[in-house]
Amino acid sequence: MRIAIAQTTVTVDPVANGAAIRAALRRAAGDGARLVQFAEGALTGYAGADKPHYRGWRIDWAPVDDELAATMALAGDLGVWAVIGGNHRLTGDHLPHNSLWVINDKGEMIDRYDKRLLSHAEISGLYTPGEHVCTFEVDGFRFGCLLCIEVNFPELWRQQHDLGVDCVLFSTYSEDPIFEIIARGHAAAHNYWVGVAVPAQCAPAGSSALIGPHGYLLRRADPDRPDVICVDLDRTDPDLDSALNKARPWRATARSGDVYAARRVTDARSLDRTRP
Repeated sequence: MRIAIAQTTVTVDPVANGAAIRAALRRAAGDGARLVQFAEGALTGYAGADKPHYRGWRIDWAPVDDELAATMALAGDLGVWAVIGGNHRLTGDHLPHNSLWVINDKGEMIDRYDKRLLSHAEISGLYTPGEHVCTFEVDGFRFGCLLCIEVNFPELWRQQHDLGVDCVLFSTYSEDPIFEIIARGHAAAHNYWVGVAVPAQCAPAGSSALIGPHGYLLRRADPDRPDVICVDLDRTDPDLDSALNKARPWRATARSGDVYAARRVTDARSLDRTRP
């Protein structure tokens, strides 16, 4: 299965962002991608770095709604899935979610991931935390979603593994290169692909990339401009054989503990841990 990671310039203008997203969708579809991943805040801008987007802590939702509708329609026309970052409106005075919208190849919103573990700044007046896990399947591959500082919480990444996820779509609005290093560690530890999507203006510190189940980069976007990279998720790739067909099943066996319990012995030299 071919996926694309789109590295668009993210501004405070949903109209400009929407146009960039749709251009990336067309390019990815032309290259045969079935799913396109975008950065955190790709459609709306991100509140943390783009606070001018908030007008007295209120968002003008009309252009957001229009651009999201146009993008959903295009995804349906192109027959591609899209996972797009943005602020999701709640009711009344409730702050929005920091979300990833999941749009299928018919142009339908089939789910939404709302960032669960927010930063101190986000929880102090920018966003409302989410509470659900989001996974979905495309062409026999299961995808999961995580956002930005959630890279720092191993339990969320282990949860993705336990849910049988093949590829984690990790979107961020960050210029911290350590995020990629941590994501590579999660990919290698759990033997799944990880898509890393960042805005073009953050790319010089570490551009968008696809990490393989062995923890190595399979492809990286240009760090100096907007870009779209397409990569095949290929379970038959011999370079991934050890990670997918040996490490992942063996680690499941190891975690169950049965293989070790059957081989433990009662031995005086084992029981006495103070003896040389």
